[in-house]
Amino acid sequence: MSGRQMGILIGVVILLGIISNSLYVVNERERAVLLKFGEVVDTDVQPGLHFKIPVVNDVRRFEARLITLDTPSQRYLTSEKKALIVDSFVKWRVADAGKYYTATGGDEFTANNLLSSRVDNGLRNKFGERTVYEVVSGQRDELMAQITAELDGIAGEELGIHVMDVRVKGIDLPPEVSSAVYSRMSSERERDARDLRARGRELAEGIEADADRQETVISANAYRESQQVRGEGDALAADIYANAFNQDPEFYAFYRSIEAYRSSFSGKDDLLVIDPESEFFRYLNNPMGNN
Repeated sequence: MSGRQMGILIGVVILLGIISNSLYVVNERERAVLLKFGEVVDTDVQPGLHFKIPVVNDVRRFEARLITLDTPSQRYLTSEKKALIVDSFVKWRVADAGKYYTATGGDEFTANNLLSSRVDNGLRNKFGERTVYEVVSGQRDELMAQITAELDGIAGEELGIHVMDVRVKGIDLPPEVSSAVYSRMSSERERDARDLRARGRELAEGIEADADRQETVISANAYRESQQVRGEGDALAADIYANAFNQDPEFYAFYRSIEAYRSSFSGKDDLLVIDPESEFFRYLNNPMGNN
């Protein structure tokens, strides 16, 4: 290869290098600014193919899509001077590329740090104006809307950032407060359990006393009725005996004597010491029962 051809080849390579350094592309997922010797000359480079002067111009690209900032948990005091541990996150994106580059140097980590401090101040102020109930449930949506609006204004003016949303993921009590709260809740539950057991014992004793009273009443009534029935039976039996005796006194006397003999001599070992001429042996001595 001759020297002339070598020179042409080198010139072509240099020309291609200049052209490649003069053209740049910004895609739809990016925001970009054009710099001239480090100074911003175009704050909103649109997506597409663009030209720049090598060495003189430089292009800085940033993420145009939504970015999530997950802030670390922070301790805030409410208007009641009660501490809460708050875990939150922020959704944001670049709104003004020029202002964003000037404020953060185009570094997302720096932008997150600056935005995090502003979120922390906003939450601290808002929580300090409200009670625990208001920040937990009563005014939580309203609180988030206010913080989002205020933070969007501040971040847009200072950082060129549009804050889409600020949300609280969780609100917890500090560990030392949680232990005291759980201990108090446990004590309250134990007190309630003791009260319920005491009322249960009182009710059980009342039921047992009423059952004992009813048992006594029922037993007394049953005994009275049994005695009444027994008395009526005895009276009826006596009446029957009296009627039987009046109808045939001799037969009745004979029957009673036979029953007495059966009862007295029911066993082989029965022994009576009695006068043979006594009235007991009346029908044994004389079947007619005559003396």
